[in-house]
Amino acid sequence: MANEFAKFKNSSRGHKTEVAIARQLKIAKAHGNTSDIKQPHRLAKRHAMDCGNPACYLCGNPRKTHKDRLTAQEKKIFQDLDSLNHHHSNGNNNENYSQ
Repeated sequence: MANEFAKFKNSSRGHKTEVAIARQLKIAKAHGNTSDIKQPHRLAKRHAMDCGNPACYLCGNPRKTHKDRLTAQEKKIFQDLDSLNHHHSNGNNNENYSQ
């Protein structure tokens, strides 16, 4: 490495990968998924609970696997378009406040 900054960036990249693998290994062990434990570096760029089957109800595209053809985000947007409710994070309405 040419300088200390490059050394630090390289080591932090490696550390980030190791932490991600350890986190996914912990999830795999908790759910009894032993195939991922044999090759732990596979978990560097994929989740332990992702089966990889595009037709799976949990892992697949909701527009193709579900009957309603809407994602959870789209359902949330379209559920109540008639009344506009602006809420603060504490649950109070904005009717008392001027914008």
